[in-house]
Amino acid sequence: MNTPRVSAAIGVVGGSGLYGLSGLEGAREIEIETPFGSPSDAFRVGTLSGVRVAFLSRHGRHHEKLPGEVNYRANLWAFKKLGVERLISASAVGSLRQEIEPRHVVAVDQFIDRTRLRPTTFFGSGLVAHVSFADPVCPELRGHLARAVRDQGGTIHDGGTYVCVEGPAFSTRAESELFRRWDADVIGMTNYQEARLAREAEICYATLALVTDFDCWHQEEEDVTVAGVIENLHANAELAAKAIGQVVVELGGQAATCHCSQALKDAILTPFEHVPRETLERLEPILARYRAARRLLE
Repeated sequence: MNTPRVSAAIGVVGGSGLYGLSGLEGAREIEIETPFGSPSDAFRVGTLSGVRVAFLSRHGRHHEKLPGEVNYRANLWAFKKLGVERLISASAVGSLRQEIEPRHVVAVDQFIDRTRLRPTTFFGSGLVAHVSFADPVCPELRGHLARAVRDQGGTIHDGGTYVCVEGPAFSTRAESELFRRWDADVIGMTNYQEARLAREAEICYATLALVTDFDCWHQEEEDVTVAGVIENLHANAELAAKAIGQVVVELGGQAATCHCSQALKDAILTPFEHVPRETLERLEPILARYRAARRLLE
């Protein structure tokens, strides 16, 4: 397994419409092999206003991966290997609420998972761990993102529930109405797995949910189309990039005060001496801080 010779404390994963990060200086493309396969694309690692940042395009730079084809475990493992401590996500979503309009942004604080076919954990294969996931988003990072969108002139909804569906088709009307009855606020296809895996990797995670459309529950609006989504994506991309740039400057070199980096402290149930060596080796970037695992790998 190759070891990156570069590092970055802040990571950015860009979704539909955000395939790069403007202002990223001295960027190098880094290919990272992982025990879980290949990440979505090469990482671009450089400096943004003097802060080291690693950027990854979630669907690939040419948008060639469906939401269900994204290798979330490889992506998060690689961010961890690069030394990322905070991960900012930007993604396109549909609105399930009248007051959340296209081109608004939601600083999500909860998730409902409706996917069926995707791995959602690093653990297993002889190692049992149960992280706390009651509050799935880093409150500190989310707060910075919400303020940054507001500072950049965007309309931000501070808090909201994101329902993650399998895709790639958009919802039926019956599904859309059901999610509204569940008090969900936005609908997307990617962020739940990222949030879960980031928590297991002890990485702070927060997302900017960029609203592109009303989901099909809204009878007075046209049904969701790719053309309409893309138009609003382009309008939101510049705002997202500015907000992310502001947060990178604010947090660069600043230690986190949240508890995300302690997620595994009391979560691991299997004694390391009973975990297969190959499992420990596979999860080395995640377990390295725990002395018992490190000694067993020596």
